[in-house]
Amino acid sequence: MISPKPHRVDAERAGRWGEWIAALALQLKGYIIVAARAKNRRGEVDLIARRGQILAFIEVKTRKKLTDPAAILTSKQMTRIISGATGWATTRPWTQHYQWRYDFILITPWRWPLHLRDAWRPHNDPTLESRHKGSNVGYDRQRLK
Repeated sequence: MISPKPHRVDAERAGRWGEWIAALALQLKGYIIVAARAKNRRGEVDLIARRGQILAFIEVKTRKKLTDPAAILTSKQMTRIISGATGWATTRPWTQHYQWRYDFILITPWRWPLHLRDAWRPHNDPTLESRHKGSNVGYDRQRLK
């Protein structure tokens, strides 16, 4: 078996640490963590949290320095997260009673996590995405700054 490259192992460790910090910050804000690293054949969501009538699907990025969030998250990644959220929710009928939201959290050393609520939205139903050419997501670059 081939072992992963050291930089990849470090990146994986940093990502897990960032997700843990993000989950802790969300809990301090009153969110309940419903799932972490939710994977299915459609995609992956780092964190899924609930607060009131909101069900937030959250992408967490860990960086060594503060970076423009709009430069980090690509349209392809947003589409993967939307697909992962839809795949996860299809097996959980209770999710239909919540308002879905897609959030982004940026983790940098020695700073409180930057939580961007409602960072992007799908243009259409994610289940129709495979029949749709182009991007399925829309976001305001100013909102991510």
